[in-house]
Amino acid sequence: MASSLELKDPWLVAIWPGMGSVAMTAGTYLTASLGPRPLGQLPSSDFFDIDKVEIRDGVARIGSRPSCNLYAWKAPQGGRDLIFFVGEAQPSHRSFEFCNRLLSRTREFGVKRVVTFAAMGTQIPPSAQPRVFAAVNHPQLLVALREVDVHPLSDGQISGLNGLLLAAAADFGLEGICLLGEMPYFAMGVPNPKSSLRVLEVFMALANVRVDLGKLQKHAREVEPSLIELMERMHRALSQRDKSEPDEEEAFPDTFEVADEAPETPGKLSSEDRKHIEELFRRAEQERSQALKLKHELDRLGIFKEYEDRFLDLFKRGE
Repeated sequence: MASSLELKDPWLVAIWPGMGSVAMTAGTYLTASLGPRPLGQLPSSDFFDIDKVEIRDGVARIGSRPSCNLYAWKAPQGGRDLIFFVGEAQPSHRSFEFCNRLLSRTREFGVKRVVTFAAMGTQIPPSAQPRVFAAVNHPQLLVALREVDVHPLSDGQISGLNGLLLAAAADFGLEGICLLGEMPYFAMGVPNPKSSLRVLEVFMALANVRVDLGKLQKHAREVEPSLIELMERMHRALSQRDKSEPDEEEAFPDTFEVADEAPETPGKLSSEDRKHIEELFRRAEQERSQALKLKHELDRLGIFKEYEDRFLDLFKRGE
């Protein structure tokens, strides 16, 4: 297959679903704009379980596995040739082996670098300009990234294949970069085209690829007011909850008591307040959507500075 298409030192851009749809939005917009040539599919039967059936006229039929499509794009003179992998879902098991299978398949085209996209949840408000963070598998790659205003991810984790592929690429002797677009942690389940836009802008600068971002810019402007409204509604809901007595379905255990007012001396908390904060941290670690409740409580008690580093550690992880 490699002989039917000649690519010069192409980069592999691998795209999977993730937090805020940052990676999929950026990747699908890029492929739709460039119109790459299909290269076929990567077999997925060894890595995906069938967990559903499809119903047609009342009859159950076996469901299909997620598609794993490969594309190639030959750049104009002076541009960067690209191979795209677009997966409908991340493997349910044997993920590292899947990465090796993907790299083995694309290495025949002379791939030199692997790039993935992901999201990074932070306290950024929806109206702010997102930053782009990066993780690499070779330190020298950070030099070029700093030139395009990318911030190294000092520590943390990248869950799923958007990060795992970098480790597999290192085993193959390939350079690997994961670009993480910053997005508000309170809206991790909501698509964030503004973050995807920033990721694409950085990628285009690195790869010397040009596409018209006008439609994505317009989409980002349209979505931003909804995210601002969501943030304001959440803050209002939390404020109203604090003013009312908790009902029987309150998410926190009955043994925890919440003070009506912040203590006069920040950091001087009762043992009950400390237990309450620890429970909120436990919940936020398990489900980061709970972090807004934690942040509101830390602010209300006047102790956010005391817990700031620990709170931010909850979000030193991309997807």
